[in-house]
Amino acid sequence: MADPALVAVIGLGAMGAPVVRHLLGRGVPVQVHDVDPAAVERAVELGARPVAALEDVARGAGLVAIFVPTDDDVRSVCLGEGGLLAGCAEGAVVLLCSSVRPETCQAVAEAAPSGVAVLDAALTGGVRGAEAGEINLLVGGDADVLARIGSLLEPWTKAVHHLGPLGAGQVGKTANNLVHWAQISAITEALELARRGGVSVPVLRAALQDGPTDSRTLRELEQMRLTWHAKDLANTADLAARVGMDIPVAETAREVMAATTVSDVARLLADGPLRAPEAV
Repeated sequence: MADPALVAVIGLGAMGAPVVRHLLGRGVPVQVHDVDPAAVERAVELGARPVAALEDVARGAGLVAIFVPTDDDVRSVCLGEGGLLAGCAEGAVVLLCSSVRPETCQAVAEAAPSGVAVLDAALTGGVRGAEAGEINLLVGGDADVLARIGSLLEPWTKAVHHLGPLGAGQVGKTANNLVHWAQISAITEALELARRGGVSVPVLRAALQDGPTDSRTLRELEQMRLTWHAKDLANTADLAARVGMDIPVAETAREVMAATTVSDVARLLADGPLRAPEAV
């Protein structure tokens, strides 16, 4: 049987590493695996136990949390030869924290051994949310299973929302991502429009924060890394195709974000042109 107090974490990148830190800080035992030895060593220095073989990392753990980047990575970690599912004990919960398609979640659930539950738990709040232990978690799967692992989520989340059956968390994350990238597209376009109209961008930005268009995105725009928009909006397009919906806002956001860099945003917020002269 799985030890309900033991957590296994696979993937020690920008999201997984802070989760390990918060769990260890609350006295939760954690065993870890990553392809990067340096990332593993940093976790070990905090008190985590390293597990070299992927097929062994889940052994004994009551919660197995996966923080790898893509659908292919999740399938490789869970379903590939020597994957971690084989090591899951009865009573374990596999938590898919990657942003993946619902069908990937279903494939993992179908391959899970008897007595092993699978939840999809999409993260919102970004790297800064992970660092602060304030992730907003969007979960799909059995609500009773989610309740059972609640104490192991509390150290690294500020809110946990059960959205429905397996895959619902990923649908919710896709909706979240569409709003996120569309906001950035709209805000940068609006600020550039105002700049060309003769209004100072810093002055206007401060003014907008006192009005109904205020948002966290508007306030924290210079902190945005602008990564993963291509993957996020591709997932949006995939979901839209499955449900038969046109998504003109998402298509516009994909075009805008493909041409927008961190340097572009920094220049705009300093009252310069959004596009560098050579890019116009």
